[in-house]
Amino acid sequence: MTHETLAGLGILVVEDEPLLRKQLTANLERLGADVTAAGTVSASRQLLADLNFDFALVDVNLPDGRGTDLLAEKVFPIQTGVIVMTANSGVAGAVQAMQLGALDYLVKPFDPLELPLVIQRARRARQGSRADEHRREEQSAFFFGPALAGLEAQLQKVLAADRRMQGPLPPVLIQGETGTGKTTIARWLHQQGPRGGEQLIEVNCSALPEALAESELFGHERGAFTDARTSRMGLFEAANGGTLFLDELPSLSPALQAKVLMVIEDHSLRRVGGNKPIATDARVIAATNRELKQLVERGEFREDLFHRLDLYRISLPPLRERGEDILKLADLLMRGLCRRHRVMVKNITPAGRQRLLAYRWPGNVRELAHELERALVFEESEELSFEHLQTPIDTGAPMLETGWFNPGFRYPPQGFSLESAIGLLIEHAMKQSSNNVSAAARLLGVSRDYLRYRLKGTGDGEPGA
Repeated sequence: MTHETLAGLGILVVEDEPLLRKQLTANLERLGADVTAAGTVSASRQLLADLNFDFALVDVNLPDGRGTDLLAEKVFPIQTGVIVMTANSGVAGAVQAMQLGALDYLVKPFDPLELPLVIQRARRARQGSRADEHRREEQSAFFFGPALAGLEAQLQKVLAADRRMQGPLPPVLIQGETGTGKTTIARWLHQQGPRGGEQLIEVNCSALPEALAESELFGHERGAFTDARTSRMGLFEAANGGTLFLDELPSLSPALQAKVLMVIEDHSLRRVGGNKPIATDARVIAATNRELKQLVERGEFREDLFHRLDLYRISLPPLRERGEDILKLADLLMRGLCRRHRVMVKNITPAGRQRLLAYRWPGNVRELAHELERALVFEESEELSFEHLQTPIDTGAPMLETGWFNPGFRYPPQGFSLESAIGLLIEHAMKQSSNNVSAAARLLGVSRDYLRYRLKGTGDGEPGA
């Protein structure tokens, strides 16, 4: 082990015995660490208030208190890893320190060669923890932007309600087209909520074979079927205390949908082949890219499960309806892609930005990320223009996208029918409001009388008031 082993690390040594304190300081400095020493709890508090440390070696028993008090009071900043030192008779105190967040402990007297090994072990543990934290941050990152301000406010209400709950949390339903970010929103809800420190288990229900889906979700007992040589815990049990994310829930058979409903209602389950109820408290987040109400009407989804899931319903709009947010999201995704590929960030040309706004994005955010990466990898110019995207700029397609005005629209040489455009707007509003004239008029910002006049002029029947 070379003297560079601990090079660059700032270490605080808290030990009341002067000789041992000097020995520890000398050994750590010989290994390249920058060491600061203290002999009391109060001196440690002062140093921690003024300086930053990577690690702290803390004796359990000190003249003016216990080293564990510093942990219990959360005096150590989150970036400081703590290793406690104790005599044989104080192992219980070391165990308490571990419960309070210490990374490791040393029992006195210990071999000086053991010291750097323990610090390196704590360093790896902290690195692993930080990597997991970073992974969770990346997974749960979601760009809201002005277009999704209403959605963000709705999610904050869900979180506020969750924090008020004392018992099991109600399920959440997330609906949206493929690629809009349903999985990311599920991770965000889990991480931001009261169960953020617990496990999140994700299941793509459409990928579960019908014959194995029941066993995978609810577990099975030994001998429940031919290959069941041992008992096995299901994913509902594994997510106990945390969150179970069921993506594409309508892919499950009606019989399995009924079992999911029973677990949500009763907070208990029975494994396949078992008759003993097993308690479970898994917060269910379900997601689908289909309209569940229509599936219920067609008999393809259980109505009772739909109503149970419909308490917290989150609807993610398609990317094409998010307006200028597309450009801000593209910039955010581009920075992440450039970090991943270790290249300089490329700017997007004005024409490229127009193409991003004009494109329909059938694959939504996922497709946007893929197109950005494709351009970053294959376009050799310093700026990106996305000439491979077929948009109304290039094709002369109609003005209206599924959302609102297409910024890339150009009037055709033969002229344009304003009456047809108004009719299309009215038709879209009536469809969105289920043919309710009052609701459609509010969407369009006009009076009911005006809308009735326009509808009468088009020859439509008598829609609802």
